Amino acid sequence: MDTLLSGSDYNQLRAFVAVGELLSFSRAAETLGVSPSALSQMVRGFEERVGVRLLNRTTRSVALTEAGETLFRRVRPVVSELGDAIGQVRRTRERPAGTVRIHAFRSAAETYLDPILPGFALAYPDVVLDITLDDEVVDIVAGGFDAAIRIGEVIEHDMVAVRLGPEMRQIAVAAPEYLAAHGRPEHPRDLVRHRCIRWRWPGHATPYAWEFFEDGRWFSVAVGGPLIVDDKQMARRAALRGIGIGFAIEQAVAGDIAAGRLEPLLERWSAPFPGLFLCYPRQRQMAPALRAFIDAVRQGGTMAASDDRSPRRPGGPG
Repeated sequence: MDTLLSGSDYNQLRAFVAVGELLSFSRAAETLGVSPSALSQMVRGFEERVGVRLLNRTTRSVALTEAGETLFRRVRPVVSELGDAIGQVRRTRERPAGTVRIHAFRSAAETYLDPILPGFALAYPDVVLDITLDDEVVDIVAGGFDAAIRIGEVIEHDMVAVRLGPEMRQIAVAAPEYLAAHGRPEHPRDLVRHRCIRWRWPGHATPYAWEFFEDGRWFSVAVGGPLIVDDKQMARRAALRGIGIGFAIEQAVAGDIAAGRLEPLLERWSAPFPGLFLCYPRQRQMAPALRAFIDAVRQGGTMAASDDRSPRRPGGPG
């Protein structure tokens, strides 16, 4: 079968099956979208490859020979099934379907994923979104993911990156109760004498060193304290309870600051950096399901200006 279906032989086989079904060269040619002479040539070429006469032709009629009838009954279901399979693949290319695997920082889910889910599920019922929320920086391709949402500074250089939102900055915060008992740091380096709530990147052995900006450069402070966590929401709750000074994305604690539950510290040294991006591998032919997801996230997010003059040193995800 492999030798018969090399090159143009599949078209010849389709031509033979079409004539065998309709017993008319003109009607078969119309069905296949070719001229009767081209169809006749394809069938003749197929007979030569097989080495047996398959059709008896007169000026008024067409009939299958005994060998042609035997072959027609065997190959007709195969050609039909193959045509259905090819058609299904083409329809998949045109209609979003299948599974899209997404890796996202936890801080991104509430802003950029949760809002699009109801409308996306309604618009694309054949697409499954398989979402992993994790602050670890994983290799998107090696991990089998189609796309990721993460801060700009940890995106691989060979990825396509689409800005989703505004700049971000990290700020130190503390509950009024903590400040009343321990005082307020006047400079980031004063933090080494305070009780701080430390955060550790998933997969890292040591806690993240808090980063600040001064005189045109970033510098780090290795803080200490009674608590190390790998979840930013737990760190925020600990700061609210007065356990120590926390370090968080400003947007994540804006409500607590407005309500007086937390007080911002050291803002003079807290500079903005590029925020969250949707990233995915470069590819010539993108699956419709992935394209639909990317479009939904972009339309659902708040697009920021492309002119980015902020310092580029990152903080941890919020």
